Amino acid sequence: MYLHGTSKINEQGHLVIGGCDTTELAAQFGTPLYIVDEALVRQRAREYVESFRASGLKFQVAYASKAFSVMAMCAIAEQEDLSLDVVSDGELYTALKAGFPAARIHFHGNNKTPEEINMALDANIGCFVVDNFNELYLLNALAGDKGKKVNILLRITPGVEAHTHDYISTGQTDSKFGFDVGNGTAYKAIQEASAQPNLELLGVHSHIGSQIFEVEGFVMAVDRVAGFAVQVRDELNILFRVINLGGGFGIRYVEGDTPLPISQYVKAITDSIKSNFSAAGYPLPEIWVEPGRSMVGDAGTTLYTVGTSKDIPGVRKYIAVDGGMTDNPRPALYESRYEAILANRANDPVEENVTVAGKCCESGDKLIIDIELPKANNGDLLAVFCTGAYNYAMASNYNRIRRPAVVFVKDGAADVAVKRESLDDIVGNDLIPARMQQASAAK
Repeated sequence: MYLHGTSKINEQGHLVIGGCDTTELAAQFGTPLYIVDEALVRQRAREYVESFRASGLKFQVAYASKAFSVMAMCAIAEQEDLSLDVVSDGELYTALKAGFPAARIHFHGNNKTPEEINMALDANIGCFVVDNFNELYLLNALAGDKGKKVNILLRITPGVEAHTHDYISTGQTDSKFGFDVGNGTAYKAIQEASAQPNLELLGVHSHIGSQIFEVEGFVMAVDRVAGFAVQVRDELNILFRVINLGGGFGIRYVEGDTPLPISQYVKAITDSIKSNFSAAGYPLPEIWVEPGRSMVGDAGTTLYTVGTSKDIPGVRKYIAVDGGMTDNPRPALYESRYEAILANRANDPVEENVTVAGKCCESGDKLIIDIELPKANNGDLLAVFCTGAYNYAMASNYNRIRRPAVVFVKDGAADVAVKRESLDDIVGNDLIPARMQQASAAK
């Protein structure tokens, strides 16, 4: 079996993460339970920072908080000298409540509301990544109302199609994000942005997709962005001081996934920046990137308790766990695959092929289809690996199921970062209108 980070199997055959026995974590905190290997998160952050330092270029590594936005993760990002990108008032509020420096926050999104923009302006965030003309003019007006001039990047689509799922591919021409380079929209956006009195154009942002296992797409994106930068310099006399190349660096979910070392992605990007811009006699820009999944994905494990089972002879056997698509919707959304073990019997021999079903009232609530496991009994613990990104972030209360707790583990210590929701939390925002209460009383 493949174990990530600090994970290991102890003498009792129990999965241990961050020095903590998962059977003890289940007893103390209950299941389902999100477990985050803090040491691995910090290791990934340092790999990015150290790789960029080795390039000699100016840089910012911004954690893409959409992957996993909780105050404890924002605290780690601050401690590891990362910047932070946010895409909503909720993510911005989380960062600010965690004490993250506003000057290192970048605000993304294709439909920022006036309320969100004003909140970010009042917080004095470091940069807005502008996605469309409506936002460009709105941001200029709102900044002017406050007597401020704000830094912006323009998000552009360079026409690079990453080899990934359609739902997480964003750099191609047909994308809901950004200004297209190929049809001239990006060029017009540069002209318009430079003419706005309350906006300071730093450069451009490009993101080609997610879960990418090769460097060619990133190199091609640099080629396209550099060519665009040279055109803008030569025709408009505008220099880009910052090139943001987004994220999308892949991780290993299952056997056959072949992500590259972080240093290899970074070297390919920085080498391409140096060669393209130097050849054009262009001052080397500062490089920003936005890793999210690759920072936290393989540091997360979700722990479940096995409940019922159903054997359909000649078809398949199901085992059901006490979570499902409410805490991990990714398999239902885009057929994501995962590996898992019985955390309390990790050394037992494999006996059967099963499909792991969730408890939601949906036929599509299957976490893993066809996995080899020891015979799972009621009460066994199932640990599903690589659930640190887009699991808690996408969790829901479908069927009024409570969201799990999140614990960070490190050096034998386990600390709650998010409390498990209570039944009172589920109905906490519910109201029965007075007219309905009166109708009930009148019966």
